[in-house]
This record gives sequence, structure tokens and C-alpha cells, in this order.
Amino acid sequence: MRVLLIHSDYLNYNVKNKTPIAEEIEDIKKEGKFDESLVVFTAVEKEDEKNPQGVVKNLIKEIKKTVEQVKAEKVILYPYAHLSSSLCAPKAAVEILKEAEVLAKEEGLDVYRVPFGWYKAFEISCKGHPLSELSRTITAEEEDEEVEEEKIPSKWIILDGDELTEIEDFNFQNKDLEQLVAYELGRGSSDEGEPPHVKLMREKELCDYELTSDVGNLKWYPKGRLVRDLLSDYVYDLVVDLGAMPIETPIFYNLANDAIREHAAKFGERQYKTDTKKDLMLRFACCFGAFRVLGDSFLTWKNLPAKVYELSTYSFRFEKKGECVGLKRLRAFTMPDMHSFCADIPQSLAEFDAQVDMCVQTGVDLDVNYEAIFRATQDFYDENKEWMYDVAKRIGKPLLLEILPERKHYWSCKIDFAAIDYLGRPIENPTVQIDVESGKRFDINYIDETETPQNPIILHCSPTGSIERVLCSLLEKTAAEDGNAPMLPAWLDPTQVRLLPIGEQHLDYANELADKIAAANIRVDIDNTNERVGKKIRNASKEWIPYILVIGDNELENGTFQVNVRETGEKVDMTADELIAEVSSQNEGKPFRRLPLPRNISERINFK
Repeated sequence: MRVLLIHSDYLNYNVKNKTPIAEEIEDIKKEGKFDESLVVFTAVEKEDEKNPQGVVKNLIKEIKKTVEQVKAEKVILYPYAHLSSSLCAPKAAVEILKEAEVLAKEEGLDVYRVPFGWYKAFEISCKGHPLSELSRTITAEEEDEEVEEEKIPSKWIILDGDELTEIEDFNFQNKDLEQLVAYELGRGSSDEGEPPHVKLMREKELCDYELTSDVGNLKWYPKGRLVRDLLSDYVYDLVVDLGAMPIETPIFYNLANDAIREHAAKFGERQYKTDTKKDLMLRFACCFGAFRVLGDSFLTWKNLPAKVYELSTYSFRFEKKGECVGLKRLRAFTMPDMHSFCADIPQSLAEFDAQVDMCVQTGVDLDVNYEAIFRATQDFYDENKEWMYDVAKRIGKPLLLEILPERKHYWSCKIDFAAIDYLGRPIENPTVQIDVESGKRFDINYIDETETPQNPIILHCSPTGSIERVLCSLLEKTAAEDGNAPMLPAWLDPTQVRLLPIGEQHLDYANELADKIAAANIRVDIDNTNERVGKKIRNASKEWIPYILVIGDNELENGTFQVNVRETGEKVDMTADELIAEVSSQNEGKPFRRLPLPRNISERINFK
């Protein structure tokens, strides 16, 4: 069951028209006005028919908890089919809602149930405090009855190499780490306010919201598509160099499969379901496909570690509408996802080391500062603390360590890297995780040296995090007031060199020069508009072009150009060959794609 709980100042509704599945009601039920209420919008799902009593029990438990938190005077059960694409039969839904109404009254709640199956007009006022809007997925599963007070919280500490320091005693010399720690401990910046990258992604014609799609789905313009493709190529080269084998798998998975349903349950209400006869879910990562590929393969200990890689275009998570913002949090995103299947813990730790090094390198290559959170269960930490200290030493900077009292997830150890946005909030980027559950759950086996079937340990790794968040990190970095000109790394910039011919008589030469530069795998364009040179320079600067050349009579005569170098702010005299060598050094070791736009500026579309 999907529910949306709204703490409201008031709810007013009026019944309008009857549908074929409408329940019969008295006239008094055809309208209602309620003040100071917890309105529980409900969508009863197919899965709920298997154990309706269990679902109702857990629903009322959730409602009671919320009522106590927000101090609502009454509860309104409001049927709202739009919360789910996997609805149960109408008759079963009515019975479940009626049972919920009865049980709520037995629990002492002042409850009212809005009629099922009628078109209704309604007006609601949400109070707007932090708990006034809550989204939940209710299942029939029994919850852990452990008393809240007896739960042991995680331990948080700063790890610097092999030195442990209590957070209160640590001398923060790195503002980004301090902000990350504050955010993780609930003391940092809120998620309110639009980060500056949202304006930049539009201004630079990279991407924008697509209002005719679902929230959290973007449209990409040629420049943004190029940057995404280059970043994808970059990760592909990294993982293939590490021995990963690229695969491609479906984006839909059937929740009727026990293993898939159990793994998907880890994401609760974030499951992005589809409206079909089957209970299908859009993948939130490439785990399902990778697990199925290796589960259907014949593996021996000689094959391990076996690594497969997929770039998911797209992965989907049903983020709350208010949480979706720019490139930072989306419902549809591009995720590089590598899975390594290992024989045992020693092999897993060796792979973990190599993958951490790869993640750190992406920060260097992209010129983005990452802060790290190392997480492990108490048991894992006790058994492998020296190894964890060695990882911290290789990272070479203090990081936040979380020690969980027991394993709550499929992983026993993970490391998360995050950039910090302009507003002091983390942008989750690379991650490496040691998964000790999924090998057994998905029935993945390998034959060991004694010819005995074993379940592998699985490492999950995204070397950069989602491609959208990489671009988010790059744009947020440019908003920092550090005296440097905002720009993308030169190898990622859609236009790397812009030629500015002064007059029409210089156009032929500009095209000859552009041909020579493009032949060296450098993206070059020409501003052939009728603007004055000063305006052309300003326009190129607004687009963050790394290298700008003015071409006039002097340049035609001596073949030397005064190049505006954005990174340094200098004007440097260069020949064409020297310019090509300079830009090629920026591109060295990085992927290349051609300019995806007309070379001449006058021929381009203004996508803004």
C-alpha cells in the first residue's frame, strides 16, 4: 500500500460523479469538512491482497505514530489511486479500507473514511512543517519489535590514517569535511534553496526540466549531451582498464520474482513502478541485470574476481516531488555501475583497494574535491580495522568513519565520496560497497578448488556516481568565489577553441585554421556573426570557452595569434602548432568526441 500523510489545517471534499466501481453511500457522505486532521491518501496495491490483515495492522501502526508526532485531532482515510500503478481489485481495496477504519476506531482514533470510487473535488491546506508531508510504503511484513530505546546508534569519529579523533575534539582545517560531517549528523545546511547549478545548466544550454514528462526527468541539449557522453566514455575506459566486461540489461524487472522483490524492498517507496498487468519496476541500479547475467553463467574460482559493467541510461528512483532539483536529485539518471564477484573477503578487500584508487583518481581528473565517509559494521571493523586504516592512508586526508552496531543493509562495509555544493550540502558521487547478501539471494554460484558450489561476495562500484551528479559537482564548483574564472575542464568543454575573424576577408583563413585544429581532435568553432570583436570576445567568455583567438590582418601575415587563455586569464602569443600542442596536452588520456553543433555560430539554434 502506498500512502501520503498530510497534516492539514483543513480538508474539504464534495462528491461529483459515480464511477463503475463506486461503493454505495448515504447522502451525508457526499461531502465533508475537517479541520486539524491527518489526511491519509491511500492506494491499495495488488500485493496487499495476499495479507490484508497484516497491511491494515501496519497501516494503523504508522498512522498512530504520525498522529502522536504531529498532534492531529482526527484521521481522514482518503482513497487516492494515483499513488500507485499496481492497484488491487476495487472490491478488495474497499474491504481493506473498511477494515482499516474499524481498527483505527478500536485503537481510539477519531477516524473518517472518504467514499471509494467516486470522482471528488477537494481542497486541502498543508501546514508546511517538517512532518506535514510524509510518503510511506506499507507492507504486511512484521516489523522488528525491538524497543527504540534499546537500539544502539552508530558511532561517528574522524579517521586520519590510523588516528581516531572524536568529532568534538577534531580541529577542522577543511571546510568541506566540516560541512559533510555536520550534514551527516543532522547539524548542517537544510535542503531548502535552489543550488546555483540549476541556473547554470540552463544558461549554458546543457539541459533543462521537461515539463511534459514526469518530474525529475530532464531534456538534454547538444552541448549537455556531449558532456554526458564524454563522461560516460571516461568511465568506460576506467573500468575496462580495471578488467570489467561491459554488458547491457533490461530496465524493467518483475517484482513477482522473490529475489528481485526482496532486493527492491531495500528502497521502499523509492520503487518506480509501471502501470501494466505485471508488477513491474523500473530499475534503480544495474544490480538486477548484473546478478542475473552472472547467476546464469558457469563460474569457477579461476574466473574470480569477475567484473561486469553497465552504464544505465536510465536508472529510476521515485524521489519525492519536492526533492527533485536540477542535476542533484532526479527520478531518471545515468549511472555507471560495476559489479565485481569475489571468492572471499581477502579477494574483496584487494578489489576494494583498486576501486577506491579509481574513485579518488576521478576527483583528480575532474578537478573536484571529494570528502569521504567510510562505513562498516562493528564486526567488520573489528576484524579489518588495519586494512581500513591503510585505505584511509592512501586517500591521504581525514575522513568521517561510521561504525554501525550491526548490519542493517546488504553491505558490511562501504565508502562514499561526496563533493560539497555551493550551499554546503553533499553531492553523493563515487561509492564502493561490499555486498554479503546478494550472492545467496540471487543464487549466484561459483565452483571452488574442491569443486564445491559457493556464493560469491559482490562489490558494487560507481567510479563517479551518476553522470548527472558529476556535472552537478562541476557546475557547483564554478560558483565558488575563489578568484578563478568559472569553467569546465578543457577536455569536457563543448567548444575548446573559438576563432574570431574580424571581417569577412578573414573567414577563409579562419576555416583553414579550424580544419587544421579539428584534425588534431580538438573541438573548434568560428564566430562568423556581424558583431564587433569586443562583443564576440564577451560572448565567448560567457560560454566559458577555454581558448579564444582573434584573426585579423596581422595574424594572416605572421601566423602568430594572441590567445586568451581562460584558466590563467593571460593573453599568450602562440602559433597554430603551439596552440594545438597546448590543447592536446589538456586532452591527453581523455576521451574525445566531435563538435555536435554547426561550426559557424551564425547557423546555430538558440535552445534557451
